[in-house]
Amino acid sequence: MITLLLALAVGGALAAWLLAGASVLWVVLALGLALLHVPLMATEFLLLRWINRSDPAPQATPLEMLRAWWAEAVGALRVFGWQQPWRWRQFDDQLPADALGRRGLVLVHGFVCNRGLWNAWWPQLQQAGVPCIAVNLEPVFGSIDRYPPLIEAAVQRMAQATGRPPLLVGHSMGGLALRAWLRDFDGDARVHGVVTIGSPHHGTWLGRFGYAPNAQQMRWQSRWLLALAASEPAARYRRFTCFWGHCDNIVFPASTATLPGADNRHLRGHAHVHLLQHPQVLATVLQRLAEDAAQPAANSRSPGSTAPASISA
Repeated sequence: MITLLLALAVGGALAAWLLAGASVLWVVLALGLALLHVPLMATEFLLLRWINRSDPAPQATPLEMLRAWWAEAVGALRVFGWQQPWRWRQFDDQLPADALGRRGLVLVHGFVCNRGLWNAWWPQLQQAGVPCIAVNLEPVFGSIDRYPPLIEAAVQRMAQATGRPPLLVGHSMGGLALRAWLRDFDGDARVHGVVTIGSPHHGTWLGRFGYAPNAQQMRWQSRWLLALAASEPAARYRRFTCFWGHCDNIVFPASTATLPGADNRHLRGHAHVHLLQHPQVLATVLQRLAEDAAQPAANSRSPGSTAPASISA
């Protein structure tokens, strides 16, 4: 992911130089640098294919892998090359004057991202009249333990505006930040539920290549993750809906994105960022917002269950 950001930054700088009158050579060089992530991402998919061999997740077909790689490559350019650096302020938090009595939504992004990650969701959320706050997790390369106060501020704002416990949604590392918030602020009674999307609840094999504090915390079976799990009551997971996929090129082995006892939903053929574009994800969020009470999902397993539910779509 860092390589992608660097490639896009250099490519963007060269593109700017081009606009100032550079030659065609610089166009080619800029495009080449901006597209470096395509072969690098292919390497991630080869690694996940290898690591997932011993995982209980359904195995992806070669065609599913190919489609997921291409969709993620194209989507990454849009998200990291446009939405997040240039359009992250496109949509303001939505707290209308008549929000009282409605269920609100708090969105939490993942590693090296910002609130621009959710731009594709905002039009539908606005159309549905959903009170919504999207946070920015800072410092970008800090410990996950530094993020709960930011989430707490958003939860307080939403609760004051609506008078109801909000639904929390986290992508990738954002799901871990939400779990840390529940731990630090005794949040179980203050939220309607939690939805995580491609969150490395048990860490990711790729985490071994990260050296920032939050990246180290996301290493597979890291001490931080084990301590977090040990601090959590088993019944908490029954209020989670966890979306995961066997084509996730960042979080693998695939079933590390599940929690025992949660409503674990497997989405076929979608990679890490592209999971956000699966229609079932936003549809489920809207459905959970419409629930009258925080009831365990119908597809939840018992708190003692360790096998992920496989609700493929």
